[in-house]
Parts: sequence; C-alpha cells; structure tokens
Amino acid sequence: MFWESEEEWKIDPYQFDSSLVSLLMTLRRGPRIDYLVVEHSSLVVAWLHPCQNATRSESFLFLRKELPVRLANIMKEFSLLPENLLLMPSTRAVQDLYCKSFDDILEFEGKEPDSAVIDKFTDSLIKIRNRHQDVVMTMAHGVMELKDAHRIDNNMEAYIQYFLDRFYMNRISIRMLINQHTLLFGDSVNSHHHIGCIDPNCDIVRVIEDAYANARFLCDQYYLASPELVLKHHNERDKKIKVIKEAGAPADRTQVSVVYVPSHLYHMLFELFKNAMRAVVEHHGSESDRFPPIEVLLVKGTEDLAIKLSDQGGGIPRSHMDLLFNYMYSTAPQPAVSGMDTPPLAGYGYGLPLSRLYARYFHGDLVLTSFEGFGTDACIYLKALSSEANELLPVYNKTCQRQYSTPIQTHDWSSQGHSAMFIRPFSTNSLNKVCTASS
Repeated sequence: MFWESEEEWKIDPYQFDSSLVSLLMTLRRGPRIDYLVVEHSSLVVAWLHPCQNATRSESFLFLRKELPVRLANIMKEFSLLPENLLLMPSTRAVQDLYCKSFDDILEFEGKEPDSAVIDKFTDSLIKIRNRHQDVVMTMAHGVMELKDAHRIDNNMEAYIQYFLDRFYMNRISIRMLINQHTLLFGDSVNSHHHIGCIDPNCDIVRVIEDAYANARFLCDQYYLASPELVLKHHNERDKKIKVIKEAGAPADRTQVSVVYVPSHLYHMLFELFKNAMRAVVEHHGSESDRFPPIEVLLVKGTEDLAIKLSDQGGGIPRSHMDLLFNYMYSTAPQPAVSGMDTPPLAGYGYGLPLSRLYARYFHGDLVLTSFEGFGTDACIYLKALSSEANELLPVYNKTCQRQYSTPIQTHDWSSQGHSAMFIRPFSTNSLNKVCTASS
C-alpha cells in the first residue's frame, strides 16, 4: 500500500507503541527490510584496524544496513519504558532525534553505491552525529524531570537503569561506526596515523598523561591546588616495576601500546582522575601544603592490559559501592541550571556509568575497590589482543522484554547487609535521593 502525500501517513512520535519502528519502515515507498529481525554485526577491533583497505562503497553498503538495525533495536526498547518517563519533554526530544535519524538512513536503502550517493550518505552521517551530540545530557534531563514530577519506586529505577546502560552502549557503538566511516572517507584529514578513530599503536602512557594534565588543570582552577601523579609500569618480561613518572618530574618515554580507540580510553581516565582529585583535595582540605599523589600502575599481560589508579581521598563506604554506577546517584551536588555554582569536577553523575560502558564496549571493564577512611582503587581492564576485543552490544529479544516487566524479587534473607545475596538491593530513594548523577 502506498500513500500519495506525507499528510496521509503522519504519526505522533509520542503516542507510539511497539509498532512504531514497523510503521516508520512501511510508511514509505519501495521495498523495506524489517530491521528488527536482522541481527546486528558485532565488530572486532582487529577487523576495524585494517579498515583503511576497505572501499567507500563497502563501508556504505555495510552501514546503510547496520545502522538502521542498531537504531531499530533501541527504538523498540523505548516503547517498553515506564509511561511517565516517555511523557517527559526531554525524553520525547530524544525519541524525535532517533526517529529522524532512522528515517534519514532509510533514504539510502536500495541506492546504488556511486560516488554522489556515498558523498550524500557521508554528509547525512555527519548530520546525524551532530544531531545526537547532546543526547546524553538530554536523556539525563528526562530522568531528572521524572524525578521532579513523580515518585520513582525500586522497580521503575531498575527498569531505567537497565535501559540507560543499553541505550548509552548502543549510542557508543553507533558513534563508533559513524566516526570510523567519516574519518576514513570524509573530508577531514586523519592525523596521528590513526585508522579512522582506531590507533593501531595507542600510546597508553601518553593518554594517561593527557587525561591527568587536563583533569589537573580543572582541579587547579577550582581548588587552586591538585595532587601530583606517580606512574609505574610493570614489565611482564623481567618481572620488574619501573617508575615512569615521579611526582613533579617529567615522564620517561616508555611506550606501552595496544590497538584501541584513544578517545575512549581518555574519557575513562579523565573521569577517574577528576573523581580522584576532587576526593583527595576535599578529604585533605584545599589549604593543605601537600597532597598524597595519585598513583597509577600500568601492566600489560598476555590477555589483558590493566591500568590501576589509586588515590588517598578518604574512600567510600562499602554500602555505597553499588550506587556509584547508578545513573540516579551522585556524591557531588546536583548541578545548578546555570552551571555557575557547580564544581567543574562534578556534573550529572553519568561519568562513572558511561566510563564503565566505554571499557566494556570492547569487552574490557572498569572495577572500583574502596577503603573507607583511606582511598579508592579504580582499575581499567582492556583486551591486550585486538582479535579478542569485539563489540558488546545490546540485543532486543524476549529476555530483554522481560527485564522491563519483571518486578524486583522479594528478599529471602533476614538482612540486606550483603549485596551479593540480592537482586537490585539498593535504591537511591532509601538514601533520601542523595542527588542525581556523578561526573
């Protein structure tokens, strides 16, 4: 069935159910693929690395199918969210963006991969990337609007936490694909011998130094003081630890490299350094003459590359550890609307949850261990072998659907003292809604 004018098939994107994606795909001319039943392709860094040999047409043919699949999967999950969240203005705005971007990609379905079409496709990808630039903040506002307007019970909080992890991981993966294509085949000049956004020889020490320097700049601006950095490298070959950087001294040019996305690693390290510096300065007092340094240990093994960041910022109670990756919890004050009264080292609280997603995207991880009264250790794990670093992507299926309708199980222990015994045991409500999210 075809429609002769757009007016005949317009729909309200806010009054949609699980059929929205199907409607968007069918209310247009020509043959369409049901992108919800097409499995997305989980890529491996080792495959992305040699992508300089791929042609523009090959990248076009892959992305015009893969991007709608990833968009359709997460759009479907939107329809499973609590109705109150879907009605929030910021959430509606995000839905609008995804509908528009999905429709933009469908314009290229069935097109021949000639030069003009690929140029237009690349321009569309850049527009989509720019359009979604502020999605993280907009979605965060949607959650804040919900908290201001409605009471969030434990079940709703669990559903939102589950969705946001998947939503932001999906976003990371889509931006990765778009950046890879536009950097390889767009007009921008690729620098630093990167292959798209992949660096085949990502200098870990340099990324650590850059993240530390920029976090320290912010810390100095706000607190007029900051802790030094001590960087050590454990060499697996001779079983020795070498000090790469002493406090207050320039770093030794020891190179430790892997195939990775430098911007992802920088994001994680910058977030951890910000948190560590804020904790150290506030714990010891900004008037202190000397702060204990932030110590970083870098270890590259056969399977894993690990970066352990240790601070003496007073630590966190064990009862709060499960909350650190909760999008509705923060140890920092909630940001003011103007942003003028909020420390630059704090924000919406999405810093740690998003950093863990970046680490997990290529099957790494981010793990925190805290010692109340002393400090915190944060460890980033990356795959040392690019052949093992494949994408971790959310999949829309029946198991996923059940997550949005299954209530939290009733506790079957006499106490909630040990979180490992329970499913989703903690709630920000129980801590008087300490704040919104940490940065």
